Amino acid sequence: MTKSCKLPWLVSLVLLIAVLAMGYMFMLRGNVVASNDSRTAIVVTADERDLLLAEMRGFLEAIQEITEAIGDGDMETASNSARAVGAAAAQGVPVALMGKLPLEFKTLGLSTHTLFDELAMNAMDMGDENIMITSVGTLLQNCTSCHAGYKIIAETPVN
Repeated sequence: MTKSCKLPWLVSLVLLIAVLAMGYMFMLRGNVVASNDSRTAIVVTADERDLLLAEMRGFLEAIQEITEAIGDGDMETASNSARAVGAAAAQGVPVALMGKLPLEFKTLGLSTHTLFDELAMNAMDMGDENIMITSVGTLLQNCTSCHAGYKIIAETPVN
C-alpha cells in the first residue's frame, strides 16, 4: 500500500473512533459523576433538572390519582390519569437532555411511561382492581429503583 492510500484510511479510522466515542457518551454513559451517597449523579442544566423533577412529580401525582380512582371504582379516571403520563408524555424530552442521561436511566424512564400506558389499557379493558393495584406496585418499584440509583444535579454555570 502506498503512502497516499494510507492517509485516507488513517483519517477514516480516527473519525470512526471519534464517532464511536461520541455515540458511547450520548447513548450509553450520559453526563454522570460519582456521588458521595453511592448513587449516580446525573449532571444537567438547572432547566433540565426542573424538567426531570416535574416529570417525576407528574408520575407521583398520577399514582395518587390512580390509587384514589381505584378505591372509588372509577376506572375511567384511573385510565385517564395513567395515560397522561404514558409514553406520549415522553416525546417532548429535548435531545440534548437525552444525551446526558445514562442508558439505564433512559431505559427505566421508558419502562415507567410504558407501564402507565399498560395500566391505562388495563383499567379500561379489564377494570380489575387487584390487577390495577399490582400495576401500581410495579410502577412504584421503578420509582424506588430510580431514586435509589440516581440523583439529578444542576451543573455549576461558568461565569
